Amino acid sequence: MQQPTVGRIVHYVSYGTPGGEYGQECRAAIITAVEEDSDKLGRSQPVSLAVFNPTGTFFNQGCRHSEGAQTGGTWHWPERV
Repeated sequence: MQQPTVGRIVHYVSYGTPGGEYGQECRAAIITAVEEDSDKLGRSQPVSLAVFNPTGTFFNQGCRHSEGAQTGGTWHWPERV
């Protein structure tokens, strides 16, 4: 099983807009920090990300790994093609 570490490339799932003009999208991101402990439910530790969008870069802290369904605000390993 892969472990999140600083410098790894992952995919971040954007939230999209409330009105639906823009849907959720996978964006390239780099892990900038990994928190030490998993949560009380045993989920993987949250990470901080530098996320690359077509219109700019933003930073997000406390992102959880998606556990199956890819929802806005989560990250996952890139799909193999």
